[in-house]
Amino acid sequence: MDQQRVLVAFGGNACYPPNIKGTAEEQFSLIAQACEHLVRILQGGYRLVLTHGNGPVVGNILFRMARTAQELEPMPMDVCVAHSQGGMGYMLQQSLLNAMRSAGMTDSVTSIVTQVEVDAGDPAFANPTKPVGKFFSAAEADKLSQGTGWQFVEDSGRGYRRVVASPAPRRILDVPAIEALLAAGVIPIAGGGGGIPVVRDGAGDLHGVAAVIDKDFTSAMLAAELGAGTLVMLTGVERVALDFGKPTQRFLDQIDAAEARRHMRDGQFPPGSMGPKIAAALQYLEAGGKTAVITSLDRAFDALRGEAGTRIVA
Repeated sequence: MDQQRVLVAFGGNACYPPNIKGTAEEQFSLIAQACEHLVRILQGGYRLVLTHGNGPVVGNILFRMARTAQELEPMPMDVCVAHSQGGMGYMLQQSLLNAMRSAGMTDSVTSIVTQVEVDAGDPAFANPTKPVGKFFSAAEADKLSQGTGWQFVEDSGRGYRRVVASPAPRRILDVPAIEALLAAGVIPIAGGGGGIPVVRDGAGDLHGVAAVIDKDFTSAMLAAELGAGTLVMLTGVERVALDFGKPTQRFLDQIDAAEARRHMRDGQFPPGSMGPKIAAALQYLEAGGKTAVITSLDRAFDALRGEAGTRIVA
């Protein structure tokens, strides 16, 4: 493992929080602020690989298609993920280049439209549970379902949302290209939204599928395959807590893999909260990774130095 190589995984809300209107100007402003923190990491001598979520953005793409489904044939889910990878990757790429130029740095940055192979027989396809996109009324959901074949479920009394499968990643197809970029000194932005989900048919050809891959699991796999010494998963809090929200809440500075598994068994990290990030950290460590860090964007550099965040070690 290369201790100076760091994979930083942005959440989708970091670039598109729920309290914005969603204009490109707002997104560029937020990403520009985020890139200031990335520059600090680069100035510290680390070499970066970036991944990012795409939930709110791909949700908007799906919403636009739903509203125009009578006039334009909706694009399949895998193409929507590719669209979000391209748009968000462009914003990150340009913003990081600008931030580095202001700091007197001349590194190159590029985005990779990344395909991730999943198993066509993954049980997730038989039970789609991942909500994507905006909320619709029961009548709207029924009409869209009849017209497109999309599946909808009622979500917490707020309306109906489309659900898709969330299979586990099996193979990141663009690792050789990412490695070549790193060898050339280029900062790669890859695996956006968990990657474009594809399956391989009996002849060996690839085909996109309607699914969403968890961004943290793809990031963990990519970090391990690239030999990154640290996987940093950014979230809305500085550190992971036990008994979250209770009077007995306490923060974790560092735990080992065995402790993390024990806390997961005890229900400390539910699926809708820290569960996926802890599971991704364990996946990375089991594949030979050294240190996984969960922290907020503004403390990312401090967390790499052991001064913030929650560190999970082998």
